[in-house]
Amino acid sequence: MSEQTGPSPEATTFAEAPIGEYLSDLAAKIPAPGGGAVAALHAAQGAAMVAMVARYTTRAKDADNRPAIDRIIAAADRARTRSLALADADARAFTAVGAAYKLPKDTDEQVTARQQAITAALLEAARVPAAVVAEADEVLSLAAELLPIGNPNVVTDIGAAAGAARSAATASQLNIAINVASLGERDGAEFADPLRRIEEITARADALHTEVLAAVVG
Repeated sequence: MSEQTGPSPEATTFAEAPIGEYLSDLAAKIPAPGGGAVAALHAAQGAAMVAMVARYTTRAKDADNRPAIDRIIAAADRARTRSLALADADARAFTAVGAAYKLPKDTDEQVTARQQAITAALLEAARVPAAVVAEADEVLSLAAELLPIGNPNVVTDIGAAAGAARSAATASQLNIAINVASLGERDGAEFADPLRRIEEITARADALHTEVLAAVVG
């Protein structure tokens, strides 16, 4: 998955890597994976749980809701695939930031080129978690839609999906903020909307958690 110098083009993707290998890399003193990958994988797990609950809601008694269930399954599977790809993109973006800061700065031309490279890398490093926020929003919306029609025997997994989406959003908030802090005001303005969405996502996720808990304990 990751090497001391960052992921190579031949590195195993997050979709392919065993969970133990991923966790070993996460615990190691290497640049990536880090918090950005964790955020993306939270979103992927939330999407997977939504899809799982939906697939358990394909009984004969669920026939009236089958069109909605099939749509939720397809949307959740797509969100999972996109989120896994974002975990890989985050590792690449993080590596690019480090490489930009290592560029030479001995001449005025090099200083200018280095600063341009740093800005471009920081923008990409913030855009990846911003995209994760969008996936978390999608997962949460699907979970909320599924709750009233999903198989009640696995209703707690809808709550778990909401919690995973919330974690994806709040972890992404930190990753956006640290990159935006190094950007100018004009470049940083691009991320105002994703940061506002995070506040909405956390509130919706908390409300859905409460609703699922009420369904379980009464």
